[in-house]
Amino acid sequence: MARRFAFLDSVPRKLNRAKRLQEQGRAPQAFSLLARLASSGVPEAAYRVGQCYLAGQGTPASLEEGARWTYRAARSGMADACFTLATLFAMGLPKEFDPRAPASVDEGLYNTAAYEDEADPYEPDFVQARFWAEHGAAAGHVESQALLGHIFNHGPEEVQDRAAARHWYGEAVRGGSMQGALGLGLILLDDAVDDSQRAYAIALLQRAADSGVGIASAAMGWLYEHGVGGQPRDAEKAATYYGKAAELEIPSAQARYGLMLLKGVGVDVNLVQAESWLRRAAYGGDPEAAALLGDLYIRGEDFLHRPAEAARWYELAAEQNHTPAARVLAVLYLTGTGVVRDEEKAAYWFNFAAMRGDHRADADFGNLVLAGVSRPDEERFDLQKRLRRQAEGGDLLGAFNLGVCLAQGIGASADETNAFYWFGLAREGVVNAQYWYGRMLFEGRGVTRNQRYGLMWMEKAARQGMPEACASVAQIFVTGQVGGIKDHARALELYHQAAEGGLVEAYFSLGAMYGGGHNVPADLPRARHYFEEAAQRGHGLGQMMLGRYLLKGLGGEKDEEQARYWLGQAAQQGIERAKRLLEEIQTASSHAVDYTAS
Repeated sequence: MARRFAFLDSVPRKLNRAKRLQEQGRAPQAFSLLARLASSGVPEAAYRVGQCYLAGQGTPASLEEGARWTYRAARSGMADACFTLATLFAMGLPKEFDPRAPASVDEGLYNTAAYEDEADPYEPDFVQARFWAEHGAAAGHVESQALLGHIFNHGPEEVQDRAAARHWYGEAVRGGSMQGALGLGLILLDDAVDDSQRAYAIALLQRAADSGVGIASAAMGWLYEHGVGGQPRDAEKAATYYGKAAELEIPSAQARYGLMLLKGVGVDVNLVQAESWLRRAAYGGDPEAAALLGDLYIRGEDFLHRPAEAARWYELAAEQNHTPAARVLAVLYLTGTGVVRDEEKAAYWFNFAAMRGDHRADADFGNLVLAGVSRPDEERFDLQKRLRRQAEGGDLLGAFNLGVCLAQGIGASADETNAFYWFGLAREGVVNAQYWYGRMLFEGRGVTRNQRYGLMWMEKAARQGMPEACASVAQIFVTGQVGGIKDHARALELYHQAAEGGLVEAYFSLGAMYGGGHNVPADLPRARHYFEEAAQRGHGLGQMMLGRYLLKGLGGEKDEEQARYWLGQAAQQGIERAKRLLEEIQTASSHAVDYTAS
């Protein structure tokens, strides 16, 4: 018995010695002493052992062991331990974690490999969090009271209790908790019905912000930025509060402050600082900041124009479900800007954005599928379903895109009759629908053929500058398919309009028109120019014609070496006439060599 009392008498001295060792930076020695005391059943030592495990001080960090030792202390009624354990449950512990399991002793206390494999997913347990927070709150622990208010206010639906949240936040405020002031201020601001209630709520937020609570500073910034709660809009004050919150590592505030520095709102423009704060916010998990960094690097000048860096940030934002960033990333992959061009990745991100409500991405995804990009049948089917919902909801662009899917058999079997119906609904508001509607009438696809009426709708689209419509109508005027009427001068104008719109085939057609044989003055230099424009854009027939012009010296100097090159490019695309011309050149060269040798 005497020995037992001697041990009890030595506990405070040993605890004090462990504290001094920690203050001196001798964490392993402090942990060893605390571990022996904790194993003997000393609650404060168990709590401190738990803290050591959570912080990795004097022992390898382990969330589970930290929680187990904290549980031992909390079970004895220690308020600080109750608060810590409630916080751990609210933040998330392994799914199957049981704090009642024996805490590690002996080998487990010092075994660094024992905590490396953590396979179980981490999940919050608000029932346990509430239980331990209530124990701490009942003991008068103000931060437990604030945490309990937070759990009642922000926990899952089955735990939420607005009245209880207000009560416990109020208790925490009376005990001097600034976290309680933050929570109560936000609730009261939301519930306020007059100026006095709003003023009291804002005073609580102000008190918390002035005490260094970062989220409170961010809230004050938002109030001043948007003029909420009776506060006048004040960009300078908003920037000041966002800056304070940014310094306290609040990602959303870092993002807002970075944007204000970028735009010069409430502060002077400072691109370097803006980039720095946006970067910190993005690394902190704010997808909007990551997207803004992408914008900054893709549109920036001088040192900030770095497309590859932009792509990296857009991808980070997209992976966090930022829909606009996903669509921009798709465009970068489609154009090869800052990344290696990859149509399949472009299709993936277009579909990703479309699945999250971006209707423009639906159209972009559909265009890639039409162009032959391979995508799973499920994605094609989902695309048609989304477009049908849009079309049936009165969205004219959705109706047009659904028509394209039905016409081309994307997501289901082709149905030209229904395609024609949806093009007809969209034709008054979508230029491309006018073209498709007219083209199907002209060709008699899904409807009785009517070339005059079809030409009328295609001309309507052409007058609005649609390149494909311009080229199609021009071809009709060249060949005289409608009533035998030819108008080569008008066709030439339309081909020019289509070429200005970027349609590669139009450059080739202009070369053919200026090359002679049409009712426009022949101009071989111009013909050669347009054939070269088409060839440079990968048009096989344009490459063949440019090779022929170079070979014969038409419209400019003769250049057999360049002629061989362009004919070779055309031959690789399967242009038989280019292959024959190359063979003729080779034969002529062989005969010339034989003649010289004889």
